[in-house]
Order: sequence, then C-alpha cells, then structure tokens
Amino acid sequence: MMQTSSPTPVQQIISPETCEAGIQLYIKRDDLVHPLVSGNKWRKLKHNLQEARNLNKDTLLTFGGAFSNHIYSTAAAAAMHGFRSVGIIRGEETLPLNPTLSFARDAGMQIHYMDRSRYREKDSPELIRQFREQFGDFYLIPEGGSGPLAVKGVSELVAEISFPFDYICTPVGTGGTMAGLIAGVPPAAQVLGFAALRAENYLEEEVRNLLSQNNSRDLPDWHICHDYHFGGYARIDKKLASFIASFESSFAIPLDPVYTSKMFFGLLDLISKGYFEKGKTIIALHTGGLQGKAGMQPKIEKLLAGSA
Repeated sequence: MMQTSSPTPVQQIISPETCEAGIQLYIKRDDLVHPLVSGNKWRKLKHNLQEARNLNKDTLLTFGGAFSNHIYSTAAAAAMHGFRSVGIIRGEETLPLNPTLSFARDAGMQIHYMDRSRYREKDSPELIRQFREQFGDFYLIPEGGSGPLAVKGVSELVAEISFPFDYICTPVGTGGTMAGLIAGVPPAAQVLGFAALRAENYLEEEVRNLLSQNNSRDLPDWHICHDYHFGGYARIDKKLASFIASFESSFAIPLDPVYTSKMFFGLLDLISKGYFEKGKTIIALHTGGLQGKAGMQPKIEKLLAGSA
C-alpha cells in the first residue's frame, strides 16, 4: 500500500545567491512522488493507511482547512485504497466549492464543516466521541497527517539522498515533516524549518511533542525560522508572487504559494546574507502541495498585475 517505484529525484539549484556564497543547493523533488497524494502527504499517509488496514477500519476521518493539501491527499488516498473518508473542515461552507474541496467531494469524501471556535477543540475526547456516534468506527488521522506514523514515513526519505549534506530544509505547518527529518537525518546534519504561519514557540513545541513519541537516539541540531511567513498561513503578497514567477521561470520547478515558495524565498535570502558557511551543502525538501495553487491563482495573477 502507498508504495512508490523509485526514490524521488534530487536536483541541483544554481542561482546568483548560491554562486556568490559558495553553497551547493539541491532540491528533493517530493512533489513528484505521486500525482495526487503529493510530497510530504504521501510520506505521512503511507503508514497510517497500513495501520488502518491492520485495524480493520474502513473509514478515515481527519481535519483541515478549506484549501488543505492534507484533505485533498487523504480523499485521494482513501479512494485509491478502498476507504471511506470524512473531512472535518475548519469554518463555514462557501459555495461554489473551491478546487480542493470539489476534488475531495468528487473523490467520495464526506465533508463536515465546523465553526472555528469549536474546531479548536477538535482533539478533545468528547468531540471525538461525538464524531464516532455520527460517522462510525473510523481511523483518526490528525490535522496535517502529523503523528508518530507520519514522522516515521518522513524519516524514511533521508535514505533516498545518496550524498552527504550539512543542512536539510523544509516548510513547517503542523510540525510533522520537520519532526520526521529530525528523526531521520545523520546527527552531524542540521534541520532548518521555515514557518508558513504565525506560530512562534507553538511549532517548536509541536515538533518536540512528536519527537518525544517517536525517537530515542541523539538528535541533530534544528531550528525553525519565523521570518518568512508573509503575514500568516496562506497569506501572499506581490513580493512572494513575483518570487514564485521568477523561480519557476529560472528553474522550471513549480512552487506552491503556501509552503514551498516561502521556504525558498527565505532560504535564498539567508544564503545571500551569509547565514551558511562557504562550502556547505543544503537539501531543500519540496513538500508538494501544488493542488493548492489552483485556488490561489486568481490572487497571484492580480498581484502580478498590480491590482491587488
């Protein structure tokens, strides 16, 4: 279940910033791991789906926002592997459905909306009990897919990198991918995360909690940079829109506006400011999520046209 035929490629990025700083920069193209269950979502879901099968569950229930990569990928994975799926969506219903929720519905996911104040209590035992009364005996996948099995899945990607490196970088949303990389990289390497939302201290605590459930070995140094979230989750301005257009034109690698674009903006900025020592090798993880670009493309086009 959820097997890929070969490791995703690692591609070198040569830019004015890397050349001037004497840095070797590579991108781990996990956006290519699967056409629907993309990037880190494939890594996070693969062991969860196997566990659901082992427990004889026929329904997956999970949480996310209206543009969630996790909701999209869970709906796709459930349909491919014969599970029913339920998505608890933060906020009120908005019609017509955006591309993310349209896909999830068409893939068979039962969509249930929850107001934001109640959504914050989504992990409470009482609310989970109510969900079981309403939706049956489901297998619960946390928001963003993050949990011990997700950490295990992400950690396995490190073995696909065939050369030594000094840093590995990732966008950070719920902390699961960051924790997986920390659990998987050699102790001599460092893990650098780029927060995609305003969440100082909270994300660090989430990562520590995930690691405490999953790891007992000596861990590498790690740090989350909070300087490149562009105002918050799913926020984008003209500077970031222009960066996406320039990056895609230069390297023919698509970026999503919520996660990976913010990481690359921040990473190239840090390289240009001398954050990394000359001669260091950096891996940047492309976490996929390109489905979310469809819903934000009109805003990106307005920003680039100077009308937003």
